[in-house]
Amino acid sequence: MVTTTPAFAPAARTRPRPVSHMERPVRTRSRWPSRVGLVLIGAGLALVPWLFVLASSLPATATAAHWPAAWVGLDTLEALALVTTGVLVTRHDPRRCLTAMVTATLLAVDAWFDVSTAAPGADQVTAVAMAVLLEVPLAALCVVLALRALPRPV
Repeated sequence: MVTTTPAFAPAARTRPRPVSHMERPVRTRSRWPSRVGLVLIGAGLALVPWLFVLASSLPATATAAHWPAAWVGLDTLEALALVTTGVLVTRHDPRRCLTAMVTATLLAVDAWFDVSTAAPGADQVTAVAMAVLLEVPLAALCVVLALRALPRPV
């Protein structure tokens, strides 16, 4: 005996069956990002031998013709990055993760060069104090802000 539903019966409402990962359509992805990633990895690894060349051939001291311009330029970039990050954080703008990482990088670079180029004595003490008390903590704060601002996967 075959049972059938009458033609006037409402269609049964059923939930759509979840699609397993095996049934999902395969998206073809561009190979461009992977190739760029491999080029960047290769470039980073190619710098390793160059570091040894630099370490063994650079003079212990050097004179820079535009020393003040270099430092004023770096500190100007830091100030712009701090202000931009601050504005984007107060506005809850998702782009703050980018500016926060740029700011953290600039602060870390400044701390490194301040400490490594300072003259022995009071200049060295001042550079280390600024790095430990100001630049590195601000850089760490910016990293935390950047990580918290990253978009969450859905």
